[in-house]
Amino acid sequence: MSNWEKVYQEWKSFSNLDAALKKELDAMKDDPKALEDAFYKELTFGTGGMRGVLGPGTNRMNIYTVRKAVNGLAKYLLDNVVNVKDRGVVIAYDSRYMSQEFAVETAKVLGAYDIKAYVFESLRPTPLLSFAVRYLATAAGVMITASHNPPEYNGFKVYNEDGGQMVPEEANQVITAIKEIENELMVPVLEREVLEEKQLLNWVGKDIDNAYLDQLIHISKLDQQAFEQNKDLQIVFTPLHGTAHDLVIRGLEQLHFENVEVVKEQAIPDPEFSTVESPNPEEHQAFTLAIELGKKNDADILLGTDPDADRLGVAVKDKNGGYTVLTGNQLGSLLVDYILSHTDPVTLNNGRMIKTIVTSELGQAIASSYGVETINTLTGFKYIGEKIRQFDATGETFVFGYEESYGYLISSFARDKDAVQAAVMACEMAHYWKQKGKTLLDVLDDLYKKHGYYQEGMTSLTLKGKEGSEKIATIMDEIRKNPMKEIGGLKVEKTEDYLSSEQLLVDTGATKVIELPKENVFKFLLDNNSWVCLRPSGTEPKIKCYYGVCGETRDGSEQILASLKDTMDQTINQIIG
Repeated sequence: MSNWEKVYQEWKSFSNLDAALKKELDAMKDDPKALEDAFYKELTFGTGGMRGVLGPGTNRMNIYTVRKAVNGLAKYLLDNVVNVKDRGVVIAYDSRYMSQEFAVETAKVLGAYDIKAYVFESLRPTPLLSFAVRYLATAAGVMITASHNPPEYNGFKVYNEDGGQMVPEEANQVITAIKEIENELMVPVLEREVLEEKQLLNWVGKDIDNAYLDQLIHISKLDQQAFEQNKDLQIVFTPLHGTAHDLVIRGLEQLHFENVEVVKEQAIPDPEFSTVESPNPEEHQAFTLAIELGKKNDADILLGTDPDADRLGVAVKDKNGGYTVLTGNQLGSLLVDYILSHTDPVTLNNGRMIKTIVTSELGQAIASSYGVETINTLTGFKYIGEKIRQFDATGETFVFGYEESYGYLISSFARDKDAVQAAVMACEMAHYWKQKGKTLLDVLDDLYKKHGYYQEGMTSLTLKGKEGSEKIATIMDEIRKNPMKEIGGLKVEKTEDYLSSEQLLVDTGATKVIELPKENVFKFLLDNNSWVCLRPSGTEPKIKCYYGVCGETRDGSEQILASLKDTMDQTINQIIG
């Protein structure tokens, strides 16, 4: 009997197994491949938490794997953070299946350690959870969400006492504590009634929403007169069946945006996300209903937030009466320019813009033109939050942070990407330029003409299950062992292996240490200011390949980009056969 089969038998014979999970397990009994995938490993707890398919098994999201993770978190907090029991942990959740149940399970495990839990009474966005950690001064925060994953997924994200996602140093200690627990079925819990009686479970209402909105109003860059004017920008908004509706609408009202239409079919929370193929504003199909309503209302701008409201997508009316969906890099570059052009130059002297290593270099070019230094981090907003925390000690000033995957942060009262802040600022920016007779597409063209025609792309290959994980590992191993000297006709000038923290100058063989945490990422720096970067996802069964180019013309940049993609597609296909 293999190891996974032993674990399966333990679950099958556990007398107190949750009834719904027992029923699912019984239905799988004649499918050894499905059983192996559910039990062959433990669900990975990464630097931000864990995410997986719902169902029975150690490789699935269920009350037992959640309890095991919380138990490890509780032990970590008690060993490393002061006044944990009194300060407690704040917990929020989104609209997915089992989200509220997992939030309560989190409180039940914390309660067994006499640690208070503050649980939101209804679903809330991720950025509000980040804000709540800071507002309530809790020892940590937990967000139950799988972000924009398909309906069968859920997840568990952990935030440190600063309101940022846990960084590797912290997460590794939590992982160590989790691994000390041999049997996830036996994690101690206190029942809800006992928690409430002992005041270890406290329900959180609208007070934190209002405190967040009090901070949100101050992100505006308009002068007082312009701020107080009613704005004629025509806005269409879809929360894609998620958590953003109330805060985005109230945030826009505070800035006197009166013409906001919500896509009614997508305004109601729905764990099936029944009107979209994927509840991801990065996917253009997510804007289908918003575009229909936009055309009907002659809207200037369309806003789409993912289910937990940490990502924002924007589409802008074009000259032909249709709508162009901006990439995350394009919207980020526009926001960099707008924010810095409306910030006191004295502040900019010590200002820092933060982006990730796979985010467009256009943002850095714009920031440099305002005299602002750019700091690059690894992929993941946790690293941007970590940098902001360091600024508290160094005296540097955070002016903006973003990543290509539609995540933006304007003000550091939250410490994770914030689609509510971004939605409000995107509308203010569109209104400002409309008053000048320009659309955001016009402004983007101006930025290209000034700084160069930066173009970016990303391809994603999904490889599910045990075999998929092995194929992803093979791709990364082969790229490292036999790095290419040329990609798409462009010479490789440098390689950067973030797992070994080594940058290699190809011509001379000279090496340099990369001063960033170790991560399974490999980047090629090419001539003509182009680059290619390979990165397995930390939360999904995917490997992603990112591209960036800068040409003298739009057509020239697009041709280089296409050539890079073709070469990498062929290379990856050859590796995995």
